[in-house]
Amino acid sequence: MFELPLFPLNTVLFPGQPLALHIFEERYKEMIGLCVERQQPFGVVLLESGHEVDLGFGGPPQPHSVGCTAQITQVRPLREGRMHITVVGRERFVIRQLMHDRAYLVALVDDYPLVTGDQQVLRGGGRALRVLVERYLRVLTSAGNQQFDTRFLPKDPVALAYLGSVLLQGIPSERKQQFLATPSTSELIVELREIYRREVVLLETMLASPAIEQQGPFSLN
Repeated sequence: MFELPLFPLNTVLFPGQPLALHIFEERYKEMIGLCVERQQPFGVVLLESGHEVDLGFGGPPQPHSVGCTAQITQVRPLREGRMHITVVGRERFVIRQLMHDRAYLVALVDDYPLVTGDQQVLRGGGRALRVLVERYLRVLTSAGNQQFDTRFLPKDPVALAYLGSVLLQGIPSERKQQFLATPSTSELIVELREIYRREVVLLETMLASPAIEQQGPFSLN
């Protein structure tokens, strides 16, 4: 068990994935400043209740119990101590105890590693998921939303599962929190495959609809 400063947000950070943040509140200026000075990570957690910004009323923010450590990779200082930072998700953790004795939220946490299981089964599931992710991205490209180069999709099934969790559009943060908290890689891959199958069929049906075609490009966000 170890102590970790927390940054509650309305988004989910996954291991291996980048996130850009604008730091402007005094409490988080202090927290990020200490993390930079000590070269230590902080934890990103999805808000279960409360607000990202201190509105001056209501209780303290209440995060979900599973989060992801964030390693600061870039800092761009701004006026009045504000800053833009870029972080990369590292490891999952589970909150054991919240502490409210500082300006920002701190918790005692434990590591929460994924259960990987049989590697051969995992690789097979990863290959099947990759096919679906590639198909999904091709549909999005056909819709004119974005451009994707599927050659850069990771071959590692764990990295692919986390990237696949991020790439899904129109999926609420609460659902993505469930992806992050899934105990094993095989469970996560099975769940993502089911969702990608459904989303691909839905998007292909939408693209094939004359009513949609007449409307021109559409947003899937």
